[in-house]
Amino acid sequence: MLFVRFLKFCVRQRVLASAVGGGIMLMQVPAVAQSDNSDLAKQLANPVANLISVPFQGNYDSGYGSADGEKYLINVQPVMPMRLNDDWNLISRTILPLVHQNDINGNSGTDTGIGDTVQSFFFSPVKPTESGLIWGVGPALLLPTASESSLGVDQWGAGPTAVGLFADGPWTYGMLTNHIWGADEGSAASATNASFFQPFINYTTPNAWTFALNTESTYNWTAEQWSVPVNGIVSKLTSIGDQKISVGAGVRYWVDSPDAGPDGWGARLILTFLFPK
Repeated sequence: MLFVRFLKFCVRQRVLASAVGGGIMLMQVPAVAQSDNSDLAKQLANPVANLISVPFQGNYDSGYGSADGEKYLINVQPVMPMRLNDDWNLISRTILPLVHQNDINGNSGTDTGIGDTVQSFFFSPVKPTESGLIWGVGPALLLPTASESSLGVDQWGAGPTAVGLFADGPWTYGMLTNHIWGADEGSAASATNASFFQPFINYTTPNAWTFALNTESTYNWTAEQWSVPVNGIVSKLTSIGDQKISVGAGVRYWVDSPDAGPDGWGARLILTFLFPK
């Protein structure tokens, strides 16, 4: 898997940002298009923007358990907005994980396949509030799509999700959150009961570079454990022919995680296809 090897190489050599940045500089676009690209980049930072996008988010993490296991994860995350009427949009956000992991639980060997899917729907006003707040609320669903038992929790789940943010000039900042309760036929004690918090802040330049900082924190209420990776990402919105794309890279650091969870530094690569209306 060339993508996996490249991601691992970048983590060890610590050249993710410079490698992607240098490649992106080769793709020059006209000055007139830069303004449009900057506007699209700002929309991409808004989880409930009226913009169709298909991100492919690659992550590498290590330090799992006694065998120092590692995981490669590609999240396929299509976003599809739908206009309900003059006042409301419905935004569908899907996270489908493609997983390759090695020795996650001691010397457990290698597993490759599909993980569980999280499907969210946000009902969001077309216009911000008078104070500039952009928001959306709706249901989040956990779908047991894992191809192997080691790649998922084998449970259906559901709960509320919400997002609130402000877009102030080049800055976009806010928080996305959800809580999911699972249904485990075997034992209520092993049912999913987890909260997710993603505070974020993004700065977008006039030439469509975006500098992003966020956490993707999860609290497991059953185990009373936090998982807190902090992510720093640099991305660039550009075009290949008529296709708008965003390419990004960055690092992540696990501030807190379960004893058997990931540890230390990780990496992220992002390729997003945009389909503006």
